[in-house]
Amino acid sequence: MKTAKKVTALILVVLMALTFASCGGDSGKDEPIKIATKPMTEQYVLGEMLKLLIEEKTEYTAEITKGVGGGTSNIHPAMEKGDFDLYPEYTSSGWMMVLNHETADISDEEMFEKLRSEYQEKYGMTWVGLYGFNNTFAIAVSKKTADQYHLKTGSDLAKVSDKLVFGGNPDYIERADGLGALCKAYGYEFKDVKDIDIGLKYQALEKGDIDVTNGFTTDAQLSKGTVRVLEDDQHYQANYFCSTVVREDALERYPQLEETLMLMDGILTDQEMAAMNDQVENQNKEDVDVARAFLMEKGLIKGE
Repeated sequence: MKTAKKVTALILVVLMALTFASCGGDSGKDEPIKIATKPMTEQYVLGEMLKLLIEEKTEYTAEITKGVGGGTSNIHPAMEKGDFDLYPEYTSSGWMMVLNHETADISDEEMFEKLRSEYQEKYGMTWVGLYGFNNTFAIAVSKKTADQYHLKTGSDLAKVSDKLVFGGNPDYIERADGLGALCKAYGYEFKDVKDIDIGLKYQALEKGDIDVTNGFTTDAQLSKGTVRVLEDDQHYQANYFCSTVVREDALERYPQLEETLMLMDGILTDQEMAAMNDQVENQNKEDVDVARAFLMEKGLIKGE
């Protein structure tokens, strides 16, 4: 009887040990990978891409927290606390807003390597891959204005700026690295400067109420062909290449994750990102459907 009790007790101890070992070995693997995105169309599409790839290529699940207010300034601290595992981020945003560096006269390659090393050292995070597109500030003119004055570059615009009206959102006109700094860098002297609501700039440009405006290189409106982005031939603007910032402990917890995230490396051009933004903003398509169609077109996921 005593022997039977001892055997039973031993079996229970072994079973408990196996249970704890199993829990410890798989700790976190059953939890969904937590993705954050900033409050902008582009980020919604990218977040869905990341989720689709993770769930197609691995046995993991993923959940997205969309449109975190404040963007980098709130997502990064939440990443530090472990509230999120990864999110799409832009190189110069990380360089200036997180690492507090000034815009540096270094190559994009060197900046990316420094971002990776400093994030690892300071925050236990890293950057995985570069999607390919660069969502930076842009100067745009209507196609009509571009054709009339043969405008291709920012320097071309300087030669005729005194004949043209600039219209921009107040934030850009007033910010230290906005219109004033741009005019100084290129020597612009516009005939007039108008405050235009951020949502109405391109409409005003197409109507001819203004001739020049500020934007971003992946704005949805730039995919229509009625607006031309001028080349920043003086290399004034900082580059904002997009990548995935991910916690290193998440890469350890989910062994297939890094390889999966690298599938995003080099798959997107500025024009493709702008076109997807346009599909969501102006064609009433769902961000997840746009993301899925793009990844299927690239052969990265299968159709349903």
